[in-house]
Amino acid sequence: MGHNLIETMMGALVLLVAGLFLGFAYTSTNMRTPGAYEVFAKFDRVDGLTRGADVKLSGIKIGTVIEQRLDPQRFLAVIRMSIDPAIKLPTDTVAQVTSEGLLGGSFVALVPGGEDKVIAPGGEIKFTQAPVNIVQLLGKFMFSQGDKGAGGSAPK
Repeated sequence: MGHNLIETMMGALVLLVAGLFLGFAYTSTNMRTPGAYEVFAKFDRVDGLTRGADVKLSGIKIGTVIEQRLDPQRFLAVIRMSIDPAIKLPTDTVAQVTSEGLLGGSFVALVPGGEDKVIAPGGEIKFTQAPVNIVQLLGKFMFSQGDKGAGGSAPK
């Protein structure tokens, strides 16, 4: 009888932990913040940026990427973001796609300007900067270093 009680308690504990995990997963993957407003930005490239990526201002998360699509007329990546309603972005805000590090994921970093006017809900961030391609940078660095010793005269 005591053996069945222990098994029942362990089963209840496992179900409780599983329920807590599912609750945490549900709340942490919510793309839209209640009361948040949406803005969009157009980029040349958005390498590695995915739906659900963070939108950060001064390194602090203030929103989430909720959609990305391609503008078929101008061939630009259009990113739609959900922004915390307490944050009012100036109209001269710059949006940059940056990465967490060499192996980290991409996110949108916002750099506010000094304009008094703010971007209205549904408005556009007009100033954007595409991500830096690390592989291209390394290739340019490696090949530019090889050219220095190849074509010059010998040191005296």
